[in-house]
Amino acid sequence: MAMVSRTCPLCGSADRSQVFAEEAYDPRQLGQFAFASRKLPEYMHYRLMLCARCDLLYASPAPEPKNLAEAYLSAAYDSTLESRYAARTYARIMRQMLGRLCDRAGALDIGAGDGAFLKELQAYGFTEVIGVEPSAAPIDAAEDAVRPLIRHGQFSLQDLQGRQFRLVTCFQTLEHVDDPLRVCRDAYALLKEEGAMMCVVHNRFAWSAKMLGRRSPIYDIEHLQLFSRRSARLLLETAGFRNVRTAVVLNCYPANYWIRLLPLPLRIKKAVIAAAGATGVGRIPAVLPAGNLAVFGFKPTSGVATGRI
Repeated sequence: MAMVSRTCPLCGSADRSQVFAEEAYDPRQLGQFAFASRKLPEYMHYRLMLCARCDLLYASPAPEPKNLAEAYLSAAYDSTLESRYAARTYARIMRQMLGRLCDRAGALDIGAGDGAFLKELQAYGFTEVIGVEPSAAPIDAAEDAVRPLIRHGQFSLQDLQGRQFRLVTCFQTLEHVDDPLRVCRDAYALLKEEGAMMCVVHNRFAWSAKMLGRRSPIYDIEHLQLFSRRSARLLLETAGFRNVRTAVVLNCYPANYWIRLLPLPLRIKKAVIAAAGATGVGRIPAVLPAGNLAVFGFKPTSGVATGRI
């Protein structure tokens, strides 16, 4: 893939004085799951820069957006079970802010995958539910009742012009896009007044990331930026949101998924996964703080000033 230099995608700073990590990337090791969700980690990443201005960690150089779109379009998919577990986790977190919404008319999920969270939105009474997903494989894996709700392609404000939503969600997707601020600003434009955006991102200061270092799965070629509490809040505030707050996510997944994330040699890891699957241990759910961070923000009513960096 062609690589291009980037300034900080949050604040625009061109200061390149703080290199967090040099490139550790071998394209020969990429397979059909390289740009898939919840894959076996390859433990590779691009050159990572630390923005002293806004605390964002971002890749530069990084693949051109056109190349990224092609990579996600053809990515494989095999995580339907994990998707359902994640959707339930995010729904529990969503309950924290539902009381702030005046109605549940219109919901958009950016990076919808196989649509598991769309079902949760419907179960919580949201109407006019839509998902946007750039990869074809998870849409093909979606349940028949959900598949018509998912639009195949990159999230685009133009494609949704004329639609208004009470809630926009975006789970573990902002790390993957070239311009996360534009995504949040476009989501803001699609929201009704007093509507909300809810995101889940990787927290680079989580205990798991500190403990595993570069062997943490968050350091990955799919991730063009990684957030902290400060940069996650700043992202939504710069997009115009108010009353922004964050919360730690406790993830619930089957044991086999957690084993996939362990920094073990691939041959040993596959053997452990196979043994856990054969004994039934791999299907036992476990709740762990996997280093994810939820961030909420609300669109103010007309006349309320919004902030910018």
